Amino acid sequence: MNLTLTLALLMSSQPAKASDEIIVVANLAEPAGTMQKHEVRNLFMGGASSGLEPVTLVPGAQTRLIFNARIVGLTESRIQSYWAQMRFSGRNKAPVQVQSVDAMMEYLLENQGSVGYLPADVTLPETLTVLYTSG
Repeated sequence: MNLTLTLALLMSSQPAKASDEIIVVANLAEPAGTMQKHEVRNLFMGGASSGLEPVTLVPGAQTRLIFNARIVGLTESRIQSYWAQMRFSGRNKAPVQVQSVDAMMEYLLENQGSVGYLPADVTLPETLTVLYTSG
């Protein structure tokens, strides 16, 4: 019994796989430094007025679920509720949403000042700048 419990605990505490790591990238006119986790969270939750345009994946996308859990710290339902309140009160609007990681990459490449998140194992073109890496 104790062996089973020990094995279960060890398996649940394994380090994150590389595919679970997220990078936050931007299409910037000028080189920029990195961001802290709280700055990324504020940007994607509408609390930062840095002139950057956050872009997210659609609800249910695996990369979005990881981003929400690790960086934002909220469940999808809490985030949806938050943005519904912001829209209703007229205080803010939710970030642009794209359908896939490929669509995210395309949007970022075509829109200067846009910021999005991608799996860390994706190959980035030189025009995108990594602002934050989870993990």
